[in-house]
Amino acid sequence: MARILVVDDEVGIRELLSEILYDEGHTVDLAENAAAARALRAAHRPDVVLLDIWMPDTDGVTLLKEWASQDLLDMPVIMMSGHATIDTAVEATRIGAIDFLEKPITMTRLLKTIAGALERGRAGVKPASAPPAAARPVAPGYPLPPLATGDGMRAPTPGLAPAAERGPGGALSVHDNQPRSPLLSLSLDLPLREARDAFERVYFEHHLAREGGSMTRVADKTGLERTHLYRKLKQLGIELSRKRNV
Repeated sequence: MARILVVDDEVGIRELLSEILYDEGHTVDLAENAAAARALRAAHRPDVVLLDIWMPDTDGVTLLKEWASQDLLDMPVIMMSGHATIDTAVEATRIGAIDFLEKPITMTRLLKTIAGALERGRAGVKPASAPPAAARPVAPGYPLPPLATGDGMRAPTPGLAPAAERGPGGALSVHDNQPRSPLLSLSLDLPLREARDAFERVYFEHHLAREGGSMTRVADKTGLERTHLYRKLKQLGIELSRKRNV
């Protein structure tokens, strides 16, 4: 896979993009400003850079110009912004950026753009000195969502094992040799939110184990969009392996 440098002053954007790209098998370096981006670019030559335009110290377009003037623009750079105009996107493309992602970034568009940038990098295509006719900001689609609450999520209704009965605190217990489900120890005396979180934790851990940690297959099985799934797992405190599972 590839080494990708993500440059964005918003910690939430950096974390979410890193989780998505880690799951795709990439190595990800994170920079919160231009100074950190310069250091990481020098220490680990990235295969692709995701570069935010609006940053507090040095903006992304200025950093892009700096790299171009120093002949350091030897990797594909994809600009990101939630406020840029068409003129800004065209200017960045003229300087040497190969594409532009408008925030909120769609999962499909992100992965497709990364794949295209890696393909250009492998082919040795140099950044264009003038913008192509199709250069434009990407129209927003389904956004990277806010923290999930679980509302509206549909999950299979679990069946009860034979000879199940209520124990102390409303918990279920079994008295035969059937495999014990973690759901059977769930107390029904918990407040609704705690009980729902406990169920969801068991539910997602079950599907992660069943699908070998593949987020793509878990998303398909649970009916959640992948960015929503990442947020939900993080909210529930479920740790994800940084190694891609296929």
